[in-house]
Amino acid sequence: MARNGNGEQIKETFATLAEAIKANPLMAEGLMTVHTRWIGGTQVEGHVRNFPPMIIDEPPALGGQDTGPNPVELLLLALGACQEIAYSVLAHQLGIQLDGVEIDLTGTLDLRGFLGLDPNIRPGFTKIEMRVRLQSPEPEERLRELAERVARVCPVEDMLTRPVPIATQLEITRPAVAAD
Repeated sequence: MARNGNGEQIKETFATLAEAIKANPLMAEGLMTVHTRWIGGTQVEGHVRNFPPMIIDEPPALGGQDTGPNPVELLLLALGACQEIAYSVLAHQLGIQLDGVEIDLTGTLDLRGFLGLDPNIRPGFTKIEMRVRLQSPEPEERLRELAERVARVCPVEDMLTRPVPIATQLEITRPAVAAD
């Protein structure tokens, strides 16, 4: 089984959740909410549930103060974390012994797209490379099957490989005018 103290609990939690959703498909849809607030310059304060706020910033080369990861680094981090969680959960479900997972991700970004210098270059990553290292005594075939399943069910990978519609509502407030 995967190396952690709550492996059976993970397996049981996901099995119970799957059964509950099969019985009531309306339970399947979840809503996740975060809040961001511009602090100034390139700094943003991010709020997720009840966790302490995190600072998102750009490195000095992009006008920031480097007080936190930038948004595209967070995207890579989210992909790596989602992959590792999926490896852990699926290994437990499949009865695969998994002693360790480490992932290195590299995203290639062409700033000409972000800076509007070339409309033919996208502003986001042009490619993401992921190096996954699994530590396990299992046969390579089983681990490759595990990797294929992870790629199929990882929500972050899905969102990066298939377009997700984004609906934006713009609200404008005006500064209060001081009375003379």
